[in-house]
Amino acid sequence: MRQSLSGIKRIPRLIQQVRVNYVDYDQRVVIANSQGLFVEDERVRTRLSVGVSALHEGEVQTGHMSQGAFAGFEFYQGIAVEDLGRESARIAKTAVKAGHAPSGTMPVIIDKGFGGVLFHEASGHGLEATSVAKGISVYAGMKDTQVASPLVSAIDDGTIQGAWGSSVVDDEGTPTRKNVLIDKGILKGYMIDRFNGLKMGEASTGSGRRESYKYEPTSRMTNTYIDKGESTFDEIIRDTDYGLYARYMGGGSVNPATGEFNFAVMEGYMVRGGRIAEPVRGATLIGTGVEVLKNIDRVGDNLAYGQGMCGSVSGSVPVNVGQPTLRVKAITVGGR
Repeated sequence: MRQSLSGIKRIPRLIQQVRVNYVDYDQRVVIANSQGLFVEDERVRTRLSVGVSALHEGEVQTGHMSQGAFAGFEFYQGIAVEDLGRESARIAKTAVKAGHAPSGTMPVIIDKGFGGVLFHEASGHGLEATSVAKGISVYAGMKDTQVASPLVSAIDDGTIQGAWGSSVVDDEGTPTRKNVLIDKGILKGYMIDRFNGLKMGEASTGSGRRESYKYEPTSRMTNTYIDKGESTFDEIIRDTDYGLYARYMGGGSVNPATGEFNFAVMEGYMVRGGRIAEPVRGATLIGTGVEVLKNIDRVGDNLAYGQGMCGSVSGSVPVNVGQPTLRVKAITVGGR
């Protein structure tokens, strides 16, 4: 006998939309110049991203995860595609039922991996010769001075094997290399292309990049990260009496000339009494790159990376961002 469904309360379905984006390409590059340079390079990259939207009581929140590598289809042998979808859904469902984040100045713990997008945007662009050579970067003329906490060492390394932003040579034919930008808080160098290097009186650091032949190359990041420290994740949480834990970062906006930024937190939690407490939504991080770098007072030992695309005057190029878990002792949080 067919059972009547009348009177049975329907459970609302939180997940409303799933978007999957797959990219792979095989780029063949030939670089020749009037100085006799002739270089050929082949670049094979693969990336998968999943975005999930959840709806609850008229509120929509989104979770997003992606992974990519300087590799072909073998890339998929090392990842679990289903996990990207499950994690994206978990983020969206957690955020859509969370309460609003409080506002004010407080300690903020930024988790490993894609949290490195904050350094990439707020400070990394200011360390590119594109802006340094013109004198419009806050870091222009600051070499060998302290620009960050002594706990902070920042690196751009285009040679990391299999990394999303790596290549054998840059788009001017200069071999890529590991460039130490900040060493224990001291600014040591910039990312430099040939043209801006001539203006600065410095050699190229293998940082000249462009999307394609349609753009002029200029200095760009490759795999940029804050190096690991000595604290464990648990130690950083236990040492924080009150603050915000930004598990995953979202999008934002930056003024490269001043380093002023505004970044959304995709998944956040309050920290109370040295423990991760309730989830919150709607948090934004507001400040300047210089301010944040100097206020970092704990750096974790769990360095990880995230992949993305970076747009600038020479087009859109693949970049890795990375960092371990770190704590900024005071940063302005926008919320409610």
